[in-house]
Amino acid sequence: MVALALGGFGIGVTEFVTMGLLPNIAQDLLPEVYAVDPEGANASAGYLVSAYALGVVVGAPTIAALAARWSRKRLLIALVSVFVVGNLLSAVLPSFGLVLAARFVSAVPHGAYFGIASLVAASLMGPGNRARGVAFVLGGLTIANVVGVPFGTFLGQNFGWRSAYLLVAVIFAVTLAAIAVTVPFRPGDPRATMRTELSALKRLQVWLTLGVGAIGFGGVFAVYTYIAPVVTDVTGLAESVVPWTLVVFGIGMTLGNFVSGWLTDRSVTRSLTVCVLAVGVAVLAFALFAHTGPGLFVTVFLVGAAAGSCAPAMQTRLMDVSHDAQSFAAALNHSALNIGNSLGAFLGGLVIAAGFGYLSPAFVGVALAAVGFSILMVSLAVDRRRAMSGARATV
Repeated sequence: MVALALGGFGIGVTEFVTMGLLPNIAQDLLPEVYAVDPEGANASAGYLVSAYALGVVVGAPTIAALAARWSRKRLLIALVSVFVVGNLLSAVLPSFGLVLAARFVSAVPHGAYFGIASLVAASLMGPGNRARGVAFVLGGLTIANVVGVPFGTFLGQNFGWRSAYLLVAVIFAVTLAAIAVTVPFRPGDPRATMRTELSALKRLQVWLTLGVGAIGFGGVFAVYTYIAPVVTDVTGLAESVVPWTLVVFGIGMTLGNFVSGWLTDRSVTRSLTVCVLAVGVAVLAFALFAHTGPGLFVTVFLVGAAAGSCAPAMQTRLMDVSHDAQSFAAALNHSALNIGNSLGAFLGGLVIAAGFGYLSPAFVGVALAAVGFSILMVSLAVDRRRAMSGARATV
């Protein structure tokens, strides 16, 4: 279990450290643009976040479908090996375009890793504790936001942003060894086929749940992608405060994740409803109060808690509605969340580049969260209608 969480820790660092180093990356890789238009350069550098998110979107369903019969340990080892290579490339490639490509490659194993690791953890935890098993793996990601991301940001600010990606490569190398030694071998399911896995896509509730994450979760990343310039240019604090802001976000994310794991084992739908509502409220609070120091830290904590609470609830919901295609659906969860990541970063970059300021993405985030909540209400209405139809059929 610890080895699986360590992989989540590495993923958390590689996914989120870019946000804290966005101005440093823009200044180094886009120097001509940064010299005349820092906001435009930061917005362009935000495409590194979108590239990572798109890598998750493409990689998660593809790997989950193609490797359906692989043993889960063998697949985890292969995925972590790609993480090592991708992050080394991110650290050494010389141009913005090449680093953009490396971020895409680094992300390809992301969703499949969390999907497979979550299923392994859920099986190890036993019946009635599935969501807590999922939360344990995702806890590595959230703890990364408390320790790994702030440290990686500090490292990148003081020793060059490339050092942060070198750190991530080392974390994944350790993870590779830990999984090889500690994760028990279990043979793959010989009955699993690509057709079986893809059957999840025939289910309306799978699509609706994915829609909640793909749109609603975008509100978090509309805020978080541009957190570094908000700290320095809006709140007026020193660059050295950025890592501490990320610590606060990570603490909120960690608490939200584990509370959600506990609540989701009691009621998946109630937990998911509360989580999506919380995203909208927290992002709105950030838009209104982040211009002051106390307001920044309180609202960043709330955004982190809301973000952390969504993943276990969504992961468990997808496992419930996908029936025989749980590996595929569990991986798709991270595709959906990273569509939200990419969408939030992209739309946030557009409104910043249009001159509306660094807090404007938060208002975009409120709109995204509202759409996600509306999709969830449709999904729950479908559940109620089917339950009533089933009850009438038994009378």
